[in-house]
Amino acid sequence: MNRTGKVLTMAAAIFAGLGNSAAHAEGFKIGADVVSSYVWRGTEIGNSPAIQPNLSYTFPGTGIVVGFWGSYAIESHGGERYKEIDTYVTLPVGPVSFTVTNYYLPNAGDTFDFDEYGPNTVELSLAYSDDTFSLMGGVFKAGNDYDNAKYCEASVKFYDKDGFTAKAIVGAGDEDYYGDMAGIETSDTIALVNTGISVSKDRYTASFIYNPDTEQSNLVFMASF
Repeated sequence: MNRTGKVLTMAAAIFAGLGNSAAHAEGFKIGADVVSSYVWRGTEIGNSPAIQPNLSYTFPGTGIVVGFWGSYAIESHGGERYKEIDTYVTLPVGPVSFTVTNYYLPNAGDTFDFDEYGPNTVELSLAYSDDTFSLMGGVFKAGNDYDNAKYCEASVKFYDKDGFTAKAIVGAGDEDYYGDMAGIETSDTIALVNTGISVSKDRYTASFIYNPDTEQSNLVFMASF
């Protein structure tokens, strides 16, 4: 907990005065997604449809966002439903943003257990986005950090017509965490783990996702509220 607090404090001190507040809506925001399955960075999690609520607050004058995001499986497997609660702080600097995220798995342990094999994983990430292109990279740095697992992703919007938008996504990450674990004997083996397209209209999105490393595919439908 102390280590994570220091990371958050340092990030806030460095970036607090740098946000472009004109580009960000201020105040509270709430919402929820309903998904046919929860697929994250090329891997299906929970083996169930899920409800994914979100709550955030954007500070006036800075654009700094503090938020919470969750995923709750509708069906249980082995007598247990998958649950996840993420806390994040995003610090914008023009089209670039720096984010500290804590991924917490309630079924795995106590809320403030940041031990090496505990239920919390802290990630530092950097992202760039404009109207058609986005790029992000992240690394686990605290808690259960899975040997500092890394991930990077790029997406390009290639269609915008008649209310439909479509984008292509490609992501790569450590094979022993995001892939088939074939590289577990070799540290820092990077593999292509997330490819696909997403098509959106109004509040609905359909995504075809293929993980080339595990050779697994998913077709996911999402409704946002």
